[in-house]
Amino acid sequence: MSEVYAVRRGLLRDRYAAAGSAAALVSRPANVRYLAGAAPPGAVLLLGAGEDVLLCPHAPTGDPSHGRPDEQLRVDVLPEAAGDPVVAAAGLALSADAVSLAVEEHDLTVARHRAMLSVAPHLRLADLGHTVEQLRIVKDEEEIACLRIAAEITDQALGELLESILVGRTERHLALELERRLVDHGADGPAFPTSVGTGPHSGRGRHRPSDRRVEEGDFLSVCLGANYRGYRCEIGRTFVIGTSPADWQIELYDLVFAAQRGAREALVPGAAYRDVDRAARHLLDSAGHSDGLPPSTGHGVGLEIDEDPQLAPRAMGKLDACVPVTVEPGVHLPGRGGVRIDDTLVVRPEADGGPELLTITTKELLAL
Repeated sequence: MSEVYAVRRGLLRDRYAAAGSAAALVSRPANVRYLAGAAPPGAVLLLGAGEDVLLCPHAPTGDPSHGRPDEQLRVDVLPEAAGDPVVAAAGLALSADAVSLAVEEHDLTVARHRAMLSVAPHLRLADLGHTVEQLRIVKDEEEIACLRIAAEITDQALGELLESILVGRTERHLALELERRLVDHGADGPAFPTSVGTGPHSGRGRHRPSDRRVEEGDFLSVCLGANYRGYRCEIGRTFVIGTSPADWQIELYDLVFAAQRGAREALVPGAAYRDVDRAARHLLDSAGHSDGLPPSTGHGVGLEIDEDPQLAPRAMGKLDACVPVTVEPGVHLPGRGGVRIDDTLVVRPEADGGPELLTITTKELLAL
């Protein structure tokens, strides 16, 4: 992997050099990990001021959830008196005769920005912008392999839950059990806080589990994902508890399923982000559910659970091959509940079989 990280840093070097900066400081944790192989807590990456350096406030512990630093990188563990690695990086850039430094302004606080200027007042700071995030959109096959394993772990955890007794258990209990099962199957942890919604809570995006107990006839919606070697996936499913679904439940489920299928089929290289969103949204709008729809139909996944691209009505841009995204339409009826169906897929050309579905738990409306 060292060569991969070196290539990534080289691409970034070309970008900031073309913009007139002599060096770059990367501070956003996911971006640090993408370029350095690891992101120990508080670490930052300095590129271009002499050799590339990963500056850490504490010695890396080897925790697999933080990754493993690229062997080609110099790793500096700062003494406690050195304080903030961002400030130390500014001083290091200045000592290497850098006259300009590109920084991630969207990640730095005003206080840290001022602290950098206090130790390097003659260093010109420029905005690196979201350059690294843009590099991260298209994944290589090793990244996709990690996402594929994360999805397998997630499917296993959800499948085991579906085989257990659910009536009478609380949303909170079910969420905790799902997260434990993720770890049992090899995840570094959950990709995001697991959501479990029952009855009137079902179908809500990112519903925070409560002490409401599962009852017969409820819709049960779950949304979970595994974090495997830093890469995160997402799956969402909706079920009926303990009895045959009511007519309104079947009708609503079939509608959301059709919307999700339309968006999945629109995932082709060259498709506009907004067109993928429209493929799902127009069906839900036409059925009278325009109020309260999620702001987007899906989003990119990778080292973060919600990254570019955004599949939203006003999103600009077009899909490339090897871009993993979620497709997650949903409808929530206040006081009654609702349906969410969520998959993680990788955009592939038609010649390669079309979009690759990573999360494969059945989307049939099961009565559990």
